[in-house]
Order: sequence, then C-alpha cells, then structure tokens
Amino acid sequence: MKKTNLAEALKRVEEKPQTIRESRKAEPNTTREGKKTIAGFFPLEVSTQLKMLGLTNNKTVQDLLAEALNGLFTKYGKSPIA
Repeated sequence: MKKTNLAEALKRVEEKPQTIRESRKAEPNTTREGKKTIAGFFPLEVSTQLKMLGLTNNKTVQDLLAEALNGLFTKYGKSPIA
C-alpha cells in the first residue's frame, strides 16, 4: 500500500471544490421588506398551544399572532393593521 505524501494530501484539501452552500449566491429576501420582527419569551406550553391552535384551525403561527394583535389594537381603539 502506497503512503500518501503529506504535502500532496494538503494540496488536495486546498484544491477541494466549494461546497454547495459556499457556491450559492445569497439572494435578498423581498417577502420581509418593510417588516419588523416582534418577539417575546413565554413558557414552552404557550408555544405548544399556539402551534396546536394553528394545526387545528389550519393557520400559521404568524396568522394567529396577527389575529391576536389586531384584537389587542381594536380593544385599545387602534386600527387593526397587523
């Protein structure tokens, strides 16, 4: 069995082609333009219950949060803009 020369092995590593991730060009995400993340920290049960509500009502967490925020805005006399 032929032993690999260390210098040759290092050269092969350096010549390694780019991975798929490295070769992809980042494309701007235009679906979030003009939008801002709103977040909070809640118990795990809140997250689980929210996801379950989404599944049983065929809605995303985003949809449910928009619905909740619009209800809050309306309660305080603001326009439902979420």
